[in-house]
Amino acid sequence: MADRVTVIGWDGSPLTDAARAALAAATLVAGAAHHLALPELPPTAERVRLGSLALAARRIAAHRGTAVVLADGDPGFFGVVRTLRAPEFGLEVEVVPAVSSVAAAFARAGMPWDDAQVVVAHPRSLRRAVNVCRAHTKVAVLTSPGAGPAELGLLLEGVHRTFVICEELGTEREQVSVVTSDKAADHTWRDPNVVIVIGGPAGAQEGGGWIAGRDPGAGPRGWVQPDESYGAGPAGGLGEGENQLLRAAQLARLGPRVGDLVWDIGCGSGAFATEAARAGAAVIAVDHDPAACARTENAARRFGVQLQIVHGSAPHVLENLHEPDVVRVGGGGPAVVSAVADRRPQRIVTHAATRDVAERVGRDLTEHGYRVECALLQSVELDTLAWTETERNVAFLLSGELRRREAPR
Repeated sequence: MADRVTVIGWDGSPLTDAARAALAAATLVAGAAHHLALPELPPTAERVRLGSLALAARRIAAHRGTAVVLADGDPGFFGVVRTLRAPEFGLEVEVVPAVSSVAAAFARAGMPWDDAQVVVAHPRSLRRAVNVCRAHTKVAVLTSPGAGPAELGLLLEGVHRTFVICEELGTEREQVSVVTSDKAADHTWRDPNVVIVIGGPAGAQEGGGWIAGRDPGAGPRGWVQPDESYGAGPAGGLGEGENQLLRAAQLARLGPRVGDLVWDIGCGSGAFATEAARAGAAVIAVDHDPAACARTENAARRFGVQLQIVHGSAPHVLENLHEPDVVRVGGGGPAVVSAVADRRPQRIVTHAATRDVAERVGRDLTEHGYRVECALLQSVELDTLAWTETERNVAFLLSGELRRREAPR
């Protein structure tokens, strides 16, 4: 095992005295090509070009001497420190930090970032990173080859965002560009880069927030809101299957979370779509009724969440939508549920008014490889002054979970 391992963060500024001292004593130096070209490297030290971090860590673990690892930005923030400290390598490291590339990118943009989400995009995790960009108003994306600004822009089709793209931060070739997301695929971008994705009302509330990233306490308390929040009352009610207790059960079965893409088919008042978005998920709300789309847009604006609203009739309109993680089918019946099951989301939830329809939907989900659960839900609302019944709702709640989890798309 190496006698000593020092990880040095580099942000383009002159190296600190501690970093210079560690390099002067190094018998092995690992880093990217631009790190290995630094004049401070001792000429006799073994040089390791960082490609696979795991391979480099094994090589360092087997080295007899003093090792230094150079990394861009803060190596403890989505950086090499996590890999080097993994139990299988047994390395204890000292860290000389630098300004993270995310902090540098926001500094170049002149923007605060305590209210930003920060995600890492690799080809395997790109879809989830994009979903965070759909759901949140300010996101910093640490990109990688094959998961850069162009790929982000392509997967954000239909969602308008502004990209602040910071290429090769800290080097002589540093460049900052501002483009709309639909134009990002028209360019070739240099690695490494950080993309700040902005959409909607960005920025922390006046006076600043109290927690980094998304404030989990923003908005009214409760997973679901009273039906009256979405227009139910004397002047009009929610659609079939939209009452508060059924929505709560649907949310519990689907469990939407940050990084997910949720389809809400037959969004009606926008209640479920809004509440799924409040959980941090990206949501595409679909309805054939223009008035329902308008109600959903108003609900999203009222609760301060980001939704993509698609006007069209299912199942045909679903063909061009991005792949979902979980789906609520609020309208369209068995044919729409079957079309959704063909897309293989992890979970599907719907409701039926009769047992015959529930059995038909359940059989179809089972044939598609889903484990099906069905419950007959009955909710009775009472006037607590007179303790008399004011409303009764009965529905079959069906949920399907894919039996064998498929590889991420």
